Amino acid sequence: MEAATSPHHRLVAAVDMGTNSFKLLLARALPSGRLLSLDRLKEPVLLGRGRLPDGSLTPTALLRALTALRSFDTALRSLPLHRPPRLVATSAVRDAPNRADLLSIVRSNLDLDVEVLSGEEEARLIYLGVLQFLPVYEKSILTVDIGGGSTEFVVGKLGKVQFATSLNLGHVSLTESFVKKGTMDDLRRHIRSALHQSPLIKIRELGFEVTVGSSGTIRSIERAIFLGGYDDLMSSREFSREWRFSREELRLLVDKLLGLGLGEVEGVKRLGFSKKRGEFIVAGAVLLLEIFEALGIENMEVSGYALGEGVISEMLASECMDFDMNANVQWRSVIGLAMRFDSDNRMKMAARCVGTTKELFDGIRRCDELTNCLSKAAVFLDEKDFEYLEAAILLHNIGLLIGKRAYHKRSYKIIKNGGHLHGYSSEEIEIVALLARFHRKKFPRAEHDSLRECSEEMKQKIRVLCTIMRISLALQKCQCVTFQGLEIFHTGDVFKLVLSKLKDHLLVSHDVQLKSDTIQAELRPELDHFEEVFQQKICVTISSENSEKSAQVL
Repeated sequence: MEAATSPHHRLVAAVDMGTNSFKLLLARALPSGRLLSLDRLKEPVLLGRGRLPDGSLTPTALLRALTALRSFDTALRSLPLHRPPRLVATSAVRDAPNRADLLSIVRSNLDLDVEVLSGEEEARLIYLGVLQFLPVYEKSILTVDIGGGSTEFVVGKLGKVQFATSLNLGHVSLTESFVKKGTMDDLRRHIRSALHQSPLIKIRELGFEVTVGSSGTIRSIERAIFLGGYDDLMSSREFSREWRFSREELRLLVDKLLGLGLGEVEGVKRLGFSKKRGEFIVAGAVLLLEIFEALGIENMEVSGYALGEGVISEMLASECMDFDMNANVQWRSVIGLAMRFDSDNRMKMAARCVGTTKELFDGIRRCDELTNCLSKAAVFLDEKDFEYLEAAILLHNIGLLIGKRAYHKRSYKIIKNGGHLHGYSSEEIEIVALLARFHRKKFPRAEHDSLRECSEEMKQKIRVLCTIMRISLALQKCQCVTFQGLEIFHTGDVFKLVLSKLKDHLLVSHDVQLKSDTIQAELRPELDHFEEVFQQKICVTISSENSEKSAQVL
């Protein structure tokens, strides 16, 4: 598999052992420091719950931790990881008198080492993760990350930390100590006292241009605020809202949460929070509002990346000489838009399809007969064209957040008119939007209204790129995405697309039985488009695992 050998397409993994849950991130390292998240697994370990009188982790908590890590280890075992996963533990383990017991259990049972982060180190890694998501490298930013047992603050600029601190204020610990006892006034007083006695005065002295929030608590707050204005978003048809919210929007949300009765699950769900998140969201939202007040924050941008991505970024920076912590603004804006309109893990599925698209794109470029066909039509493919394909694959289904009917047309409008994609020219945005528009239903014809303003060369390129994209998506629908490699070559008067099967991501843990009727329905129309565009016959062959046999399916 390419990820196992290429320094630019490595599979890497990190585990964030938090107070509330353990989170596994599997990512692919792309050139120049770009990260593409492929899979995430989460286990609700709740280390901070039910400690012993001296603050130690209970035997039951240690067992839950080991069980969660064992499930992660099982999921990763068959993958061609570039290096062993990096495990980092935060406040619940950091503050436990018996943390050595957990480290020893993990080491003896799984042969894995756990790195216990200091609060300052945790804050620094969160900052590195934020830099992979938002274009704030050159700005002085304050990052706030609310976890289950602590909250991290870091002021950074140009990839360097200027100040970092960690406070023992977390949504789980505050819920256990105050919310469940119904002492909301005591909760506010406790938070204000802790903030007043903390070294946060240093943040005011340093100053900052932008405030960024990360972690599940802040992301879920932003999502609830976003959904609260959903009707306005729909009616405006601009789809231009960024990942941010104001102090006033946060205050209104806190008032709504406090107006609900304790344990009022349905009310919390109506506000946009899951049942699991809802148990701790009151403490998290009140804490965040008090932080806004204490530091004079008016607006907060939100990062979809945090500690896990920071851990992986540092892993890559230590190995790759060309790793760029300020990876290009175009990539960050694509990822941000894909996550903004994500639902039902569709971005995860799209991310897996990127690898298929890359294999097919490179296979066509390597094939002299196909490149000759393209040159006759004045079409020349380069890496920039793959970047358009990559962006379109990740964004093609964002319209599904609003509804399934004609979602490809909504995806086009969001990409073209939303103002989300930064660093692209208007023509480049149009290419990405058109690819998303034509990934399904009618194949783009030169006379189509959407292509009327395009040059002849651009029309031809759109048709070529769209052919590649549609075949890749069809392969995924057939579940042929679980392949190790793809070859395309010319034999006689036919091009062969040969797939060799492999289990290459977390969610596919068994061989998928390919049904010929499914393949016929999904793939045949797209191969017809290939033959129309390239004026060449093509067939698909799937080789068996022992590589001795193969079966032509189309």
